[in-house]
Amino acid sequence: MDKPRSSPVWHPFTQHALRPTLPVVTRAEGAYLMTDDGRRVLDAISSWWVITHGHRHPRIVAAVKAQLETLDQVIFAEFTHEPAERVAERLVALAPPGLAHVFYSDSGSTSVEVALKMALGYWHNVGERRRRIVVMEHSYHGDTVGTMSVGARSVFTAAYEPLLFDVAQVPFPTAGREEATFVALDTLCRAGDVAAFIVEPLVLGAGGMLMYSAAVLAEMARICARGGVLLIADEVMTGWGRTGSMFACEQAGITPDIACYSKGLTGGLLPLAATLCRPEIFTAHWSTDRRRTFFHSSSYTANPIACAAAAENIAIWDEEPVLGRVTELAARQSRELDRFRDDRRFLNVRQSGTITAMDIAAPDNGYLAAIGPKLHASFQAANILLRPLGNTVYVMPPYCVTADDLTAIYDAIRVAADVVCR
Repeated sequence: MDKPRSSPVWHPFTQHALRPTLPVVTRAEGAYLMTDDGRRVLDAISSWWVITHGHRHPRIVAAVKAQLETLDQVIFAEFTHEPAERVAERLVALAPPGLAHVFYSDSGSTSVEVALKMALGYWHNVGERRRRIVVMEHSYHGDTVGTMSVGARSVFTAAYEPLLFDVAQVPFPTAGREEATFVALDTLCRAGDVAAFIVEPLVLGAGGMLMYSAAVLAEMARICARGGVLLIADEVMTGWGRTGSMFACEQAGITPDIACYSKGLTGGLLPLAATLCRPEIFTAHWSTDRRRTFFHSSSYTANPIACAAAAENIAIWDEEPVLGRVTELAARQSRELDRFRDDRRFLNVRQSGTITAMDIAAPDNGYLAAIGPKLHASFQAANILLRPLGNTVYVMPPYCVTADDLTAIYDAIRVAADVVCR
């Protein structure tokens, strides 16, 4: 097959044989992206779930400009700096009580890699042979080798199977069948060889925007605690207000042993991630014996410019009524969903905070469902940025969207269903 392309760029999650050219975005502001052909595209998924307050928030932009005047980059294994210290102090104050130490990295995937290494390092340093990781069915934690290993085996991972390590799995806690999850998790935790259970709290993102209750999360935490198993909460997507609270774990009243934060950490302006842990995990690595060091880093760990963006983002949460905006957005989303609940073309209409999702009835489902590209094309034609997960359509907008913006988004979903369900 010929491959006529004018650009050498290889884009993520993109089949270039089907999409040889992509729109050029020239500018962004608030909830909108502007393209070089004059279109205004409504960003209904926060540019892959990262934008919280809106694109190019003026306070965060100003903080980045100010930081550029003093310090751009420094090796974090040799020095510290004020933006990183400030963000760490505020993260510890904002996170569920008991998380006391902050390790920086560059993305959601790396924050999870850090969490897995923390858990395994902890058990190694305290002298217990616990090496097994437990995961949840349909989960997704990233695209690095470790994070693929703890995610669902699927079309995403098939080519890389030789690289992946084995994990144990519990079933997704489908409503009415939660007990099966509890029994499976309890059985594994009692075996005595499990290092950690990693879970996306309340909402499984790329696995299909699958949702479960805070009560289920609380019970899974109790089971882990009873079995002495570390609980890792992957809040890369669910943090920063997405599920209606600052962090999803708050709704269950739990503190995980390790928590992963990224995406909205800088308001979406720059890449940065943080992995928080309880004191005992840090203490297990604290020693005059250098062999007990936590051996992990990247060149850009705690980049000062990214940390300055994060510090200003946290200041916005401190000083502005962001949770009030989240609550109002969730209420507006709920009202928009009402028009789909009795339409038989839409299945499992669901919501968690500012995240909504629905499955469109189709002969096949899953990420490669045949209607996926047709839905995507319909949304493109409407100048709405939505990326269906196969036959699953979800909405996760920035918190600055208006009521009119939301109406436009849900109008586009109904029109797309009209097209594909003829």
